Amino acid sequence: MIQNVTLNNGVSMPMLGLGVWKVSDEEAERVVTDAISKGYRAIDTAAAYNNEEGVGRGIAKSGVNRDEIFVTTKIWNADQGYEQALAAFDVSRRKLNIDVVDLLLIHWPVKGKYQDTWKALEEIYSKGHARAIGVSNFHQHHLDDIAAVSSLTPAVNQVEYHPLLTQEPLRAYCEAKGIRMTAWSPLMQGNLDVPVLKDIAAKHGKSPAQVVLRWDIQNGVIAIPKTTTSSRLVENSQVFDFELSAEEMQQISALNQNKRFGSDPDNFNF
Repeated sequence: MIQNVTLNNGVSMPMLGLGVWKVSDEEAERVVTDAISKGYRAIDTAAAYNNEEGVGRGIAKSGVNRDEIFVTTKIWNADQGYEQALAAFDVSRRKLNIDVVDLLLIHWPVKGKYQDTWKALEEIYSKGHARAIGVSNFHQHHLDDIAAVSSLTPAVNQVEYHPLLTQEPLRAYCEAKGIRMTAWSPLMQGNLDVPVLKDIAAKHGKSPAQVVLRWDIQNGVIAIPKTTTSSRLVENSQVFDFELSAEEMQQISALNQNKRFGSDPDNFNF
């Protein structure tokens, strides 16, 4: 049921996956196994989530071939820099118990370090240890900094993206450069009690969460909603059997307030 998109290097990635931020290692194992059994084929984790081992166990336990699962992980801020990133990636691979990750991202643009970290990612990619590489929480100027030192364009930029933070200029820039945007916290951390979303949902016989995820997908944005609830796993995945009208898409986009639930990539201290 879940549709795929082709990244700028030809690698195929599901348009919808499971995010496991703030999920314990033990719980990650359970929810990953559950998600895969329900048709999910993309799992998004990170070194900073402290659950890579649980994700790895969940994938192994699922009984689905490893090459059918798309695994994303990230280099944390404290591990940035060329040598540090290479070492951190080896730790992630060991914890996940997989040789090749499908997508490796720089988690945040740590000032003075992310260009060197990108060079480490290029090295990892050239050795075939990551099928695709990209970034997370990068503004346009951060992406320009990468372009200044590399001919390799990030495959993905994973950012906070939802109806209250539409980031239209960044989305247009990424689209022009062939960088696929992925939305973290696509469901606004549960703040879905919005009349416009409820009205559109009622028209389609869907939930506001499903409407938001459908809006992501129709905008060409990959979504990785986090849940540990079995029924929500099913609900979140049922967004490929309806379509929002151009007017509905516009109504949702008009909700934008440039509101962040997370940190601004130009101003973070972790």
